[in-house]
Amino acid sequence: MTNPEFEPEAFATHEVFNQPPALENYNLFTSDIALRETIAREGGGAAEDNLTAFGGRIGTSEVIDLGRQANAYLPVLKSFDRFGHRIDRVEFHPSYHQLMSLSVAQGLHGSPWDHLKDGSAPKKGAIVSRLAGTYMMSQIEAGHGCPITMTNAAVPALMFQPSLAEEWLPRILSRDYDPSFKPASEKTGVTLGMGMTEKQGGTDVRANTTHAQPVNGGGPGEEYRITGHKWFFSAPMCDAFLVLAQAPNGLSCFLMPRFTPDGEPNRIRIQRLKEKVGNKSNASSEVEFQAAAGWLIGEEGRGVRNIIEMATYTRLDCAVATAGMMRQAVAQAVHHCSYRRVFQKHLIDQPLMSGVLADLALETEAATALSFRVARSFDEAFTDEQEAAYRRIMTPVAKYWVCKRAPNLAYEAMECLGGNGYVEEGIAGRIYREMPVNAIWEGSGNVMCLDVLRALGREPEALDVVFAEFDAARGANAHYDKAVDLLKQQFTDIGTLEMRARVVVEDMAKVAAASVLVKHAPDYVSDAFCATRLNRDWGDLYGTLPEGVDQRAIIDRSRPMA
Repeated sequence: MTNPEFEPEAFATHEVFNQPPALENYNLFTSDIALRETIAREGGGAAEDNLTAFGGRIGTSEVIDLGRQANAYLPVLKSFDRFGHRIDRVEFHPSYHQLMSLSVAQGLHGSPWDHLKDGSAPKKGAIVSRLAGTYMMSQIEAGHGCPITMTNAAVPALMFQPSLAEEWLPRILSRDYDPSFKPASEKTGVTLGMGMTEKQGGTDVRANTTHAQPVNGGGPGEEYRITGHKWFFSAPMCDAFLVLAQAPNGLSCFLMPRFTPDGEPNRIRIQRLKEKVGNKSNASSEVEFQAAAGWLIGEEGRGVRNIIEMATYTRLDCAVATAGMMRQAVAQAVHHCSYRRVFQKHLIDQPLMSGVLADLALETEAATALSFRVARSFDEAFTDEQEAAYRRIMTPVAKYWVCKRAPNLAYEAMECLGGNGYVEEGIAGRIYREMPVNAIWEGSGNVMCLDVLRALGREPEALDVVFAEFDAARGANAHYDKAVDLLKQQFTDIGTLEMRARVVVEDMAKVAAASVLVKHAPDYVSDAFCATRLNRDWGDLYGTLPEGVDQRAIIDRSRPMA
């Protein structure tokens, strides 16, 4: 007779309890109070139903898991086929293509330019609405957003060459994602990438050595043969790329398709895929051009001017997508702490943890407020010169500050999850590794600060536009009013401005975020932000909010609700 004391069930020790349910099957739009208010305020209210549908679609467990899969099964370079023919292709896991299809169907790759199909005026709030989708999709999986962002940003650069725009825009603006490797003329939809940086000069693109020779005399819209290399060549399976090369009359911008007009693969040789710290799902490559065919955009020697238009839009995406990832990091932390019990209390009710969560939520709402205020300036710059001036100054300011603040926030949010945050099954580690790329891509921190100074040097009156907006928020918070005065003083000593640029740009960003919060956020949010970020009543780490801050109200506002 069997002794029940020795049955296998008697030794069972694996009972799972005191663990939160997975944060899934929720709506990323309707569950985010601050996002909904921001989009309505900044001009995207007409897209509420569309964004609600998209937020529900990508918040399902199935789509969330696509993000995990795309980062577990990484892109693979296939240089040759089995017979030894050079093919230069990158294979992606099906999850990557599914995510791309979702983003393209939503129009994240170019919906603000839909008006170009019929020559109508830009749609009000189109850029803000698109970026609301970007903000949400970056919470699911950010890596595939690289070609999505570049495709959208390539449109204004292509417009410098109408003959190329006429040919490529219908395919760019299609909502069909077509991953097949074949000429663009045979596809229903295309994506675009870019190639600027080289080994000897990343930021200093004027040091590029890649050269372009005209085929038949050259000139705008004409064919050239391009030979050289690119140290970072983003998303090499895109259908075309904007690249910089030295033409006879200086550094120029070219459209380089993956296939030549005769249907043969262009001579773009992928040397390797970069083994990056994060951004794993996205294939970044090093390439060589062996007399590859490219078509000149605009005039020779105007390459920086032409491609900077693309960079301006990608910088905005960097700020918004980073704010989105900050949101997801905080949502995960608040969700976990709402269920996990420690010392007879839920973590969220422990005073020290409450302080950390509230501080992280405060940072995220400020980043969101600033990013989308800049996004509105992109929408309105078409018809409002003051908004255009605001855009030129505040885009690098927002990218600098939001992207710089994000890595430490992601780490602190990951710590809130304890060991659960430090394992690959969860999303916290992926977000942490992803955060630095947006600070580095399209101009690192020092470059952003120098761009602010250069913009002010070319257009000093733009500073008056920025301060007029800051002044309009005066009177509601003493810390804010003082910070505006101190910021103005920073600009009195022009001679030392470059040396102090990082401090000045940081202060501009914090005042700009505060100006939005003071006017539109609940007092418990704006007062806490001004007391800590402007008055510096705050420690060096998150979780050091002063007494009197309504931590629970801030946390509840950030809670991801079904």
